[in-house]
Amino acid sequence: MLLKAIIGILVLLYPVAVYFGLQVFEVKTLGILLLGVVVVRMFLSKASVTKQLLVISGGGILLAGIIVFTNDALYLKLYPVLMNALMFSVFFTSLLRPPSAVERLARIQEPELDAHGVAYTRKVTMLWCVFFLMNGAIALWTVFVGTMAQWTLYNGFISYVLIGVLMAVEFTVRLWVKKHKGEMNA
Repeated sequence: MLLKAIIGILVLLYPVAVYFGLQVFEVKTLGILLLGVVVVRMFLSKASVTKQLLVISGGGILLAGIIVFTNDALYLKLYPVLMNALMFSVFFTSLLRPPSAVERLARIQEPELDAHGVAYTRKVTMLWCVFFLMNGAIALWTVFVGTMAQWTLYNGFISYVLIGVLMAVEFTVRLWVKKHKGEMNA
C-alpha cells in the first residue's frame, strides 16, 4: 500500500521530478527511474490486466527505453504528451467498441445503467477525448516551444488543475441531469 502511494505521488510529480532531476542526474538515469516506476505501477494495479493497461504501460515502457537508449531529455518531456495520446486512444476506441470508457467506470457504482445513462456517459467520453487532444497539444507545445519552466508548470500543475475542473464540472452536471431526469421525461 505504501509503495503504491509512493508510485502514485511520483507519477503526479513527474514534471517536477524531471525539472529538478535534470539538474542532478544524467537523462539516462531518469529514464531508468521512469522505467522502474512504470513497471512497478503496472504490477501494482489492482485492475485486471486489460488492453488499456497494457497499452498505457507499454507506451511508458517504450518511451523509457528510448530515453535510456538516446540519453536525450526531449523524450523525458514527451512523456505527458504520450500519456495524453494513449488516454485519447483508449477513450476514443471505447466509442467505436462500446461500452464507452466512462460507461465502464459508471457501471462500477451503478451496474443497471439505463439508456439515458449510457447516452450521457458516451457524451462524457467524447468530452474527455477532446480534453486529451487539447491537453496533449498544449503539452506538445511546451516541449518544442516553451521553456523548461513552462513545461514543468503546465504539465506538473496547470494540466492537473484543468483535469480537476473538468471532473468537478462534469460531476455537477451529472447531479443536475440526474435530478432533472424525471422532469425531462415527463
